[in-house]
Amino acid sequence: MLFDTIVAQATASGIAALNIIRVSGTEAISLVDKIIQGPRLEQMKSHQIAYAHVVDQEEIIDEVMVSVFREPRSFTRENMVEITCHGGMIVSSEIIKLLIRRGARLAEPGEFSKRAFILGRIDLTMAEGIIDIVEAKTREQLILAHKSISGEIKAKVDAFQSALLEIIGIIEVNIDYPEYDDVVSMTRTILKPKLESLIDDIDAIIRASESGKIIREGLKVVIVGKPNVGKSSLLNSLLKEERAIVTDISGTTRDLIEAEMNLDGLLVKLIDTAGIRNTADVVETIGVDRAKKAIDTADLVLLVVDQSDSLTDLDSDLLELTKTKKRILVGNKIDLGRKHDFASEHVVDISAKNKIGLDDLAQKIRDIFLESSATSSDMLFANERHVGMIQQARDQISDALDAIHAHMPIDLIVIDLRGAWESLGEITGISTNETLIDHLFSSFCLGK
Repeated sequence: MLFDTIVAQATASGIAALNIIRVSGTEAISLVDKIIQGPRLEQMKSHQIAYAHVVDQEEIIDEVMVSVFREPRSFTRENMVEITCHGGMIVSSEIIKLLIRRGARLAEPGEFSKRAFILGRIDLTMAEGIIDIVEAKTREQLILAHKSISGEIKAKVDAFQSALLEIIGIIEVNIDYPEYDDVVSMTRTILKPKLESLIDDIDAIIRASESGKIIREGLKVVIVGKPNVGKSSLLNSLLKEERAIVTDISGTTRDLIEAEMNLDGLLVKLIDTAGIRNTADVVETIGVDRAKKAIDTADLVLLVVDQSDSLTDLDSDLLELTKTKKRILVGNKIDLGRKHDFASEHVVDISAKNKIGLDDLAQKIRDIFLESSATSSDMLFANERHVGMIQQARDQISDALDAIHAHMPIDLIVIDLRGAWESLGEITGISTNETLIDHLFSSFCLGK
């Protein structure tokens, strides 16, 4: 498949020691050859690197290292050249402008990966894994991303599709050639256990995906409580830095304070909120309203209470306000005494000031959200799009089972099974429409 030649910077813009410029397309090697002084790239073998100078009308732009990748042994499966030049804002820009004047085109976001997908080097799950690797903030997120890159997700989807195709094929042979005695007759008795087994396997994947999604996307954890109960001290202690102002004056925090932390491999966005109470202060009232909205969208609420003092009406109101949310009661100021037990609640006693009990709190958060039975090998489907499509396939297989129970004709049941196969194909891109592909790759960096 022939494409025009594209160019883009693959490294981040800004001051750096080095930058990498990618060029891909049928004319990539010959085009770069025209702007360098050094060995002739067209005479070099694939996967060789050479020292050269980039020149513009005999004026040296930069000294560079040039790597040649000949089709199909490149990232895009086209001819590719990578130019490693000095960093900074000007050098790479001048080289890219020179290449564009010579006939290249500035690549669109994600166009290198899109070409790799179209030419069959990667599937959609691998492409999405590239984004996840770039955006990973924890080791666990990186491990999940590599499952996409390595093809583990594709292999699992292919296995499900193969099982469906085997069933569909036998049904259709029986429909089209009923006189063939050597073909297994796909009766309802045989069909039912096969589909039930498929659903069981998919259900196990979906259950494990909840933990995978949490690792991939992180948690939004909102810290709430009445004024002066120690919310900001808890935020600072968890972050191990003085992010929020802490005073003895009630109402010090008046707006949301957000920060991210790596909680033993789990990405957590912590949000410290204004103390919730009735107040005549206009600014504080706005902060209280924002705190209540943050509670509505939180994955987890840390409701902080003062263990050294009696519960107040404000505490009771907050217990009522957050009762439908997933929450942990955090009994702060345990160093000053302990007065309360909360039956049937997740309760962790701490002293934010003295940094007591923080490890217990971190472990409690992990225990709530990460299934202890979900192993690393189970957590394949963490991407929301993947989970949605495999759930859709599961529902279509379930519809086929319902049709069996309703004694519908076999040739009608196969329609649901074909739909399930196509839904699974959307995960890897076998049956994905062009609009989705364009949307997915547009979210990539320019040089990807």
